[in-house]
Amino acid sequence: PATGAFPEGIAAQTRRALANLAAVLEAGGASLASVAKTTVFLKDMNDFTAMNAVYAEHFPGAAPARSTVEVARLPRDALVEVEAIALATGPAR
Repeated sequence: PATGAFPEGIAAQTRRALANLAAVLEAGGASLASVAKTTVFLKDMNDFTAMNAVYAEHFPGAAPARSTVEVARLPRDALVEVEAIALATGPAR
């Protein structure tokens, strides 16, 4: 995060995206456990299996609802981007 550089490969980028998502959620009074829905944007749908394995590590048990779509291009040529809707459990902001 300090450099803004992406790690190489879909698994590493998925781990980083989910770690960043967790940090943003925590700052907003939520957590990965409070995620109701995600949308995963993949540069290449052939990366789904590798992305899904990492995703499952972060959402064990009953995972939130999810849509996964292939897109032509992501910002800064990333391989994956994850968007989430979560219920904030902390004080209102």
